[in-house]
Amino acid sequence: MSEHAPGSPPDPHAEPDHVVPVGTYVMVFLALMVGTGVTVAASYVDLGVWNTPVAMLIAVTKASLVVFFFMHLKYSPRLYWIWLGAAIFFVAHLFLGTGLDYLGHIYMSLGNPGT
Repeated sequence: MSEHAPGSPPDPHAEPDHVVPVGTYVMVFLALMVGTGVTVAASYVDLGVWNTPVAMLIAVTKASLVVFFFMHLKYSPRLYWIWLGAAIFFVAHLFLGTGLDYLGHIYMSLGNPGT
């Protein structure tokens, strides 16, 4: 919303707020419900080593829908996209570093992780 003093006319050059149609919210909600059903169904299937990657893929997909539509990132300035990219970059490095440390302990005989 554009801020202006009470009684003064609004700035004609200000960008209007983006209004998302209700149908978009309904479709995203239905997609999240389908995603929840897929999550529950996947929990009953033994995929071996693929259990975690499949669960993470479903979770990232559902989180992306929430961030893009309910948190309005899709309609936000590009600076917010840069902040999202930076957050994903650092979380990816956190997981990568932790995973490599864990694998290093197992496969290079550096000791038991967690002791």
